[in-house]
Amino acid sequence: MKRTLKTSAFWLAVIYCLILAQAVKASPGLDSLNYFFDEINSFEAEFGQVILDETLTELDRGRGKVWVERPGLFRWNYEYPDLQEIVGDGERVWIYDIDLEQVSLRPQDEAIGRSPAVLLSGSQDLEDNFSIIDIGTQGPYDWVNLVALDDENEFREIRIGFEDNRLRLMELVDHLEQRTRIVFHEMSENIAIPDSVFEFIPPEGVDVIDEFGLLES
Repeated sequence: MKRTLKTSAFWLAVIYCLILAQAVKASPGLDSLNYFFDEINSFEAEFGQVILDETLTELDRGRGKVWVERPGLFRWNYEYPDLQEIVGDGERVWIYDIDLEQVSLRPQDEAIGRSPAVLLSGSQDLEDNFSIIDIGTQGPYDWVNLVALDDENEFREIRIGFEDNRLRLMELVDHLEQRTRIVFHEMSENIAIPDSVFEFIPPEGVDVIDEFGLLES
């Protein structure tokens, strides 16, 4: 009887370990997320973006190019249909609306979670701002879901899709269920990016909105 109980306990332990090992193994999204932020120091890519309302009706679309160098440097250039540049220099985020000839400025550490650019630049720990959940593999993509810990965050959830550890898709969901989908392609990783890419000087004649007093007088 004792041998039977010991044998049963042994096999239960084996089965538990196999289940646990399978659960640990089945976290491709988290593995890709960790690889992306731990092993990729810089990248550039082209992107397409679509904004959808709560009924998934298209509201707007655009395309452009992005550069990121960690920690904290990024540049997103929107090339169509509205010309816009978003530049993070490590301390400030510059948003230049070319058609309106207007530049707005805010501290970069206050922009975390409000922009995919700041999030991907890795200037702050994701765990400080999001609950990170592996939501499995769908088609060729391994997905993670970042759920905002702060209700004041502009985006309630940010879903990120990876393919072979490479960033492919982001879907940002705000509190009104509006979705911003970004698809990345032509990506180059761990490349040398000129410092000038992450520098921004307001063009002469444009209006600069600096509510935080970030510019030297």
